[in-house]
Amino acid sequence: MENKSQIILKLTQAAFMTALCYIGFQFLRIDIPVGTEKTAFHLGNVCCVLGALLLGGLWGGLSGAIGMTIADLTSGYATSAPKTFVLKLCIGLIVGLVAHGVGKLSRQKDKKQIFKWALIGSIAGMAFNVVADPVVGYFYKMYILGIPQEVSSVFAKMASVTTFVNAVITVIVTVILYAALRPAMGKAGMLPTVGK
Repeated sequence: MENKSQIILKLTQAAFMTALCYIGFQFLRIDIPVGTEKTAFHLGNVCCVLGALLLGGLWGGLSGAIGMTIADLTSGYATSAPKTFVLKLCIGLIVGLVAHGVGKLSRQKDKKQIFKWALIGSIAGMAFNVVADPVVGYFYKMYILGIPQEVSSVFAKMASVTTFVNAVITVIVTVILYAALRPAMGKAGMLPTVGK
């Protein structure tokens, strides 16, 4: 059972990661027009995956889901907001399951093991996104938004390119940031223990 100060710390960290996810998509984004729609290169996923590594899958996933859904709603991507919420939550859950559930990342002391499980967890979450984002987007646009199949297919193909580039950048940047932040957070007593 967590005490009150631990709960406040985790909520504060989750709120901070939510804000970073919002900023990563809202302000660190390059829009790519595709007909009447658009896709983007962005750094929002970095903060979602980093949140899952630092706080655990549920908190990281919620941070990404909430932060990037709000960014969608305020940046011309409002029709993508429901899809964003589900996919970012899933990314966090997968990263947390692999890194903390399988790799016991928060208990690791060896730097090689820490790097290994941060990398594997990040890759797992982004591999899911590379497959799920275009597929879910295709069906979402066709059946929920009523966009014709041919047009939805073009959007899905373009999304698969941007999603792959975002995934590669996310894995690299996240692992570097995690390696830098983990020791500092540990020394400050701010690194939560995930998956006790």
